[in-house]
Amino acid sequence: MKAAVVRENPDGYVDLIDNWEPKALSFGEALVDMEYVGLCHTDLHVAGADFGNPNKIGQRNGAFRRVIGHEGVGRVSKLAEGAGDYLKIGDRVSIAWFYDACGVCDYCVTGNETFCRKVRNSGYTVDGAMSQQAVVNAKYAVKVPEGLDPVEATSITCAGVTMYKSLKVGETKPGQWVSVHGAGGLGNLAVQYAHNVFGAHVAIIDGNDDKLAAAKENGAEVLINRKKVEDVAAEVQKATGGVHTAQVTAVNAAAFNQAVDSLRPMGKLVAVALPQGDMALNIAKTVLDGIEVRGSLVGTRADLKEAFQFGAEGKVKPIVEKVNFADMNEIIDEMKAGKITGRKVFDFTTL
Repeated sequence: MKAAVVRENPDGYVDLIDNWEPKALSFGEALVDMEYVGLCHTDLHVAGADFGNPNKIGQRNGAFRRVIGHEGVGRVSKLAEGAGDYLKIGDRVSIAWFYDACGVCDYCVTGNETFCRKVRNSGYTVDGAMSQQAVVNAKYAVKVPEGLDPVEATSITCAGVTMYKSLKVGETKPGQWVSVHGAGGLGNLAVQYAHNVFGAHVAIIDGNDDKLAAAKENGAEVLINRKKVEDVAAEVQKATGGVHTAQVTAVNAAAFNQAVDSLRPMGKLVAVALPQGDMALNIAKTVLDGIEVRGSLVGTRADLKEAFQFGAEGKVKPIVEKVNFADMNEIIDEMKAGKITGRKVFDFTTL
């Protein structure tokens, strides 16, 4: 079967192969026939070995290359012993970045399972969704509501739940101001969840007018093109009086610095994107203004279930475009160049 795998010497791209075979099912696992899989910026990090070479993790039978992908949706086609307690044949399920965890540590039992020290991640520490068939841990696979378009569900599986969770982490309340730094796949969904679910006002910052226009259509009230203003933070402060929460989805360190300066006293910066490098914090502002800096890591199974439901109710509608599997490396170039509004979704139903 066809699959997209990290190259033997990772260089940020993938090899498209025709003879991939998923691992044999173990107790509690299910086989999923993939329908649609979105491409996330984290997949680019994996393909470039930015988190460490994924081909060296969990090797089996010598040479091995990891299948990428964690924005997957498909139908269960086979159940191993023990999996039937959680899934049945024909269920539509998601394959998310959070694959599974130990289930018994302090983080798992307190609703913080994504921080488990034994967590496994789809498309990085275990094979991901970017193949015609994939394996899930049935206990951890979240079902997709039948009323939700499966193509749109791919984005909610990662980008959507990531921003829904990060707005929770920022303690977003109705009527507050939220700034979103970066209007790509994450940022556009941040606008929708902030505006339509949390009832917040939104300021969006990006360097692409098309992405800003899309964000406006989805509820953003303040639009700032960072390439056309001298001081982004000053513009945010002028328009909002300082935001209560700044959500950083842009993959560059400058966005983090702008976000800090966009906050009002006692504001919260929530770091979501994963650029390389460090973030500078002005100590005096952080202390004297009571600024909080928090990291937010995707979402739990409960978060994903909630995020899906808001999508099924029509409160969130991801911007998606179906594309061909054969064009994956060209799509990677587009993503690296920042040319994609929303998400490109690979259609496995046509293979």
